[in-house]
Amino acid sequence: MAERFIDRLAGVEARLAAACARVGRERDEVRLLTVTKTQGPDAVAEAMAAGLTLFGENRVQEARAKIPLCAAAATWHLIGHLQSNKVREAVQLFALLQAVDSLRLLELVDRAAAEAGRTLPVFLEVNVSGERSKNGFAPEGVPEALAAANRLTHVEIRGLMTIPPVARDVEEARPFFRRLRELREGWRRVSGLALPDLSMGMSHDFEIAVEEGATMVRVGSALFGPRPPKGANDAGNE
Repeated sequence: MAERFIDRLAGVEARLAAACARVGRERDEVRLLTVTKTQGPDAVAEAMAAGLTLFGENRVQEARAKIPLCAAAATWHLIGHLQSNKVREAVQLFALLQAVDSLRLLELVDRAAAEAGRTLPVFLEVNVSGERSKNGFAPEGVPEALAAANRLTHVEIRGLMTIPPVARDVEEARPFFRRLRELREGWRRVSGLALPDLSMGMSHDFEIAVEEGATMVRVGSALFGPRPPKGANDAGNE
């Protein structure tokens, strides 16, 4: 018999609770973002019936077709790379953009949010590992982006997001999660921004991320089961 969604969710919750307990954190300090890329509205409805309301999509074009078919109570984050020509649409579709990866993109989002008459929360994606294959700010570029954000009027930097290198041993992700948490402390002092959120960890490594301070984990395959092999543009987002 195929494993039910509710049973997979119980397994994820048990892993989250255990990781929090190991480092003296409360379970409610970590939000579970359900990654629904390649999943249809029925899967979203099943997740919502199980009590989940926070969802993540990788691509604007998939979200465009899916979100209108889902319950209005769902909250949507864009967790994949955002192309500049899709910024205006993303501002209309999503409650938060998690992967703002350049100063130019931050400025485009600010402009589109102003046109839409809203202030949009965003996370800056930080390429802690320095991998050429990954998007994101180099750590040394983050202070400039935070300074720019303090001058912008329609974006609010709520936190930071990162994706560690792919590795066989999940423990190899730990230094990258720890490094982002440590960097955040310095950036808080320099910018005056609280940067309360750290979006770190996916289905295979979220326990390590929680132990290192994640406030949000991005989980898809552990909830919905294995997906087809990832294309190059999807790598690393869950």
